[in-house]
Amino acid sequence: MPLRISLSRISKVASAVRESYNQVVSAVEDFTDTRYYPPRGDSAESVLRYFFFMVAIDHRTSRFKPFEGYIGGEHYHGADLLYRLGMLKYRENPDFFSPEKMAGLSIEEVSKWLKTPSGDVIWDPEIRVELLRDAGIKLIKYFNNSVSNFIKASGGFIRHPTSRSLGALFKVFKAYSDPVEKKMFLFIKFTLRRGVLSVVDVQNLEVPVDNHLTRVALRLKLVEPDEEINEILSRLEVSDREDVELRAIIKRAYTCLSRLSGIRQDYLDDYLWTLGRKICTRENPACERSSYCPLSTVCVSYRNAAKIVEHNYVNTYYY
Repeated sequence: MPLRISLSRISKVASAVRESYNQVVSAVEDFTDTRYYPPRGDSAESVLRYFFFMVAIDHRTSRFKPFEGYIGGEHYHGADLLYRLGMLKYRENPDFFSPEKMAGLSIEEVSKWLKTPSGDVIWDPEIRVELLRDAGIKLIKYFNNSVSNFIKASGGFIRHPTSRSLGALFKVFKAYSDPVEKKMFLFIKFTLRRGVLSVVDVQNLEVPVDNHLTRVALRLKLVEPDEEINEILSRLEVSDREDVELRAIIKRAYTCLSRLSGIRQDYLDDYLWTLGRKICTRENPACERSSYCPLSTVCVSYRNAAKIVEHNYVNTYYY
């Protein structure tokens, strides 16, 4: 899938993103909303464990039926429901997120835990339990049963010429083995904001590219897949290699967008993810229902965005 970054498009979009950032992101998220995340004051290790294991299973939640439902009179969908269920379990017993517990977790336990109020189990519970077990076993084996020790081993570096950096160490875990590193950068974003992680090389932050960010980039034509756009438009399933190639170049495009807009990449991700989830949605995007879109003046797909969605790649635990 030959791809290239469009610097001219990125330059135009950067100005619009900079001007509309505060309209889309009203406040910097600190990830302390106790519906989804541990409360302030909990130990750093408890918070790190929660994010480490929850992000490990933070990928597509449904395939044939939406993963959603009401809890306490409030509706939750997709990742929101995943983290709501995570916090219900954390409140019940924070030690559920210990490496020892995760190392011996059963499919039955995961299926009982990660299900909608109506009883629909999250997609691929077998894969999620495999990811959690792998993460628990390796934390015990290599990092003395501690996420804090894992962080310390990196020296606070995202990238480093030696092997001891987050970028290298995360690859020990199957859940974090995505070549495009979506889950790693999501974990970094969460824990940086919570103040339980410090990084030396902030300049090496990158956005965690998922389906929402991919869709936005394609509609804005930040990257141009040339004639292979027909493959995406026809929604034919792409290969593993094509998925990685596409998301990798989109990640590089967003690095350019971050630099030109002056918005740090983890904050840019706040903007892009909100845009993709609430405005530039897969079906019925805002511009086609006559609703507000902050990028309407620079989007080449405006009023015709529904024709372009993210590439069709289903069987993934990367994002």
